[in-house]
Amino acid sequence: MRADVRNRWIGPGMNISESILTRLEENEQITQKFHELETGILTILDFQDFFEHLLTRISQIFEVPHVWISIIKERAIYNHINDMTNSSVIQSNTAFLQEKDFYRITGKQNKTLLINQGIENFRALFPSHSPFSIQSMSVTPVSLDGDIIGSLNQGDINEQRFSPGMDTVLLERLALKISLCLSNVAAHEKLQFLAYHDPLTALLNRRVMENILEREFLRSQRYLTDLLLIFLDLDNFKAINDEYGHDYGDKALVHFAAALAGLKRHTDIAARFAGDEFVIILPSTGSDNGETFITRLTDFLDTTPVTKDHPSFFIKFSFGIASALEKEVKSPSDLLKLADKRLYRNKKNKS
Repeated sequence: MRADVRNRWIGPGMNISESILTRLEENEQITQKFHELETGILTILDFQDFFEHLLTRISQIFEVPHVWISIIKERAIYNHINDMTNSSVIQSNTAFLQEKDFYRITGKQNKTLLINQGIENFRALFPSHSPFSIQSMSVTPVSLDGDIIGSLNQGDINEQRFSPGMDTVLLERLALKISLCLSNVAAHEKLQFLAYHDPLTALLNRRVMENILEREFLRSQRYLTDLLLIFLDLDNFKAINDEYGHDYGDKALVHFAAALAGLKRHTDIAARFAGDEFVIILPSTGSDNGETFITRLTDFLDTTPVTKDHPSFFIKFSFGIASALEKEVKSPSDLLKLADKRLYRNKKNKS
């Protein structure tokens, strides 16, 4: 045994056996802490709870002053985490960076980095406006379904806390557990998403739309506020499928849905009703605002082709607008039917 190793393991008044026993006890305590953390994250099935628990419990269990995650912007999970604006834990302990910057820092390796020199070279991994003042840190790559999505980072003011050369086996085992848990969370989130959304366009599906319409209609009745519903469908959609193929028909639907989602207000509801039919629900909105939305949608579609590559074509659509304050509207279904009736009158007038 080398002298430096002996000195590190053997304290004052201790023989080698006592030192080894102490070391084993310390390792057992660390292993138990990792087990406690792993057990806590195994049962979590949504991204926000998962990352909040992970960041908080690592800091508590291992008494690490700073624990945060760095996420590569080009990964799909970026959108999930970036949207968690109601979580102060995640907002203050997450960094987002480009893939090229992440790999420039980590060197494209799937091993934990331990750093206690040149911390400033790793600043891109830190949350923006981070108050962290650390002397050592660990950077452990985290994967989702085999693809590195970023890293779990820990920092300490103690320069020796994450000293290069230390054993990183437990950190890498934790990263593996995190990756497995993330796969479970992602699968569960996908199922949840499909329960509420149309799988092609990612808009809300008809069932969810009808539930929201009923809720908003009752609110409109109670507070005597207007509620608009716009029924829309694509013109000559069959011709698009016949001329360009069903793949381009799908692209047209996705393009139209993206336009609806991008132009509506945050409080408006966009849904795919069926086939090439769509519905927009506009709470607390008068008829003028409905016409304004249609004008903006028309302008966008008239100037933005479905694809930039050949074949390139533009979408035309028909619509019908109905208000919950109209005399003949007594129920949510009445509102929907009236907008539908006006849609087909609009379409017939184009023939």
